[in-house]
Amino acid sequence: MHNAISEIMTTNMEFIDMTENAQKAAKKMKEKRISSLLVVDNTKKNKKEEEEEPVGIVTERDLVNRVCAEGISGREVSVREIMSSPIATVEGQATIETAADLMLSNKVRHLLVIHEQTGKPMGIIAPSDLNRYLRANTDMDEVNARILKTIQAEEGWQL
Repeated sequence: MHNAISEIMTTNMEFIDMTENAQKAAKKMKEKRISSLLVVDNTKKNKKEEEEEPVGIVTERDLVNRVCAEGISGREVSVREIMSSPIATVEGQATIETAADLMLSNKVRHLLVIHEQTGKPMGIIAPSDLNRYLRANTDMDEVNARILKTIQAEEGWQL
């Protein structure tokens, strides 16, 4: 399907156990150059992290708002305490516009992309994915022309 979210999502998902501390989460995000980690519960030791169902998501925003802004040491707070749960999701065949609307209506910046039939995670959509899509698919001359026409109409300019 053209314009499906699965075409622009990031498929390299990174995980962290819910018992790890916030500092470890921040370090992992920095090392991997990513803005979120899927949170898993590794008390079920029979599976690899990547096979487990995510129980939450921890984002840069969670770290800023729930750790830094509160003056808490990242070593003293667990990922479980700062993660967002449940995770906002979108099906892989949904349109990019649908995903953007979900992000706005849920007031989130990350969506977990799931497979339609299995419900298994396929990837993550973040603002950087939407930005990359827009840069590649937006005709800036057309956008600038529309902006100029709007300004001219509002101010009563004549061409």
